[in-house]
Amino acid sequence: MRALIAQTGAEVYMTLRRGETLLLTVGIPVVFLLFFSTVHVVSTPHQKAVDFFVPGILALAVMSTAMVSLGIATGFERGYGVLKRLGSTPLGRPRLLGAKIATVVLVEILQAAVLVAVGFGLGWNPGGHGPGGAAFAAVGAALLGTVAFGGVGLFMAGRLKAEVNLAAANGLYLVLLLLGGMVVPISKLPAGVAAVAKLLPADALAAGLHAALGSGSTVPTSSWVVLAVWAVAAPLAAALSFRWE
Repeated sequence: MRALIAQTGAEVYMTLRRGETLLLTVGIPVVFLLFFSTVHVVSTPHQKAVDFFVPGILALAVMSTAMVSLGIATGFERGYGVLKRLGSTPLGRPRLLGAKIATVVLVEILQAAVLVAVGFGLGWNPGGHGPGGAAFAAVGAALLGTVAFGGVGLFMAGRLKAEVNLAAANGLYLVLLLLGGMVVPISKLPAGVAAVAKLLPADALAAGLHAALGSGSTVPTSSWVVLAVWAVAAPLAAALSFRWE
């Protein structure tokens, strides 16, 4: 247990001291939330733009941390031989992965705290299904999204060269940002593109958070199904194909 805690502390320290990681995980989401909530460049289904963008940017934050930040860092560690060396120490591979997962969750909690505070400052009025109902549904969707995006990030990190993985992760981030219903409502996309987007974890997570924290409605069953499928398939694909060196 001590080894796991120590490695988690080291992972958190290394994550928060990297300027590019802080920009990706905190800076960009906050800037997006401020910009889109105050500059009306995208029409939203809510009377106040901030009520749409807070859940969407929270989904973006989960994706940026669990897929991009985790995937890129792991890819470079694999390329440099760090994973191979750490995996052969008493820490072991299971606790190494456990430390990375714990780090992702801790960073996401930090992101949520910052974004929720900014959202309230902008006048966000979260929906809900009664005391704690919205928060419970949002946390459940976020956890499934974290597992799904983490699996995608680790799959790419375990198969691609570090530089290729860097480009692929950032490219996929931009595609899912545009197609995921996070900053552009899915209803604004062409019908064919929207149909494909609804099968992706980005839209499923954004739709779930929009329902729980935006409109105050029940999270669609389709969102739970898509998130659950990706949360099983992506980590399984990563586990079966991951190369430690």
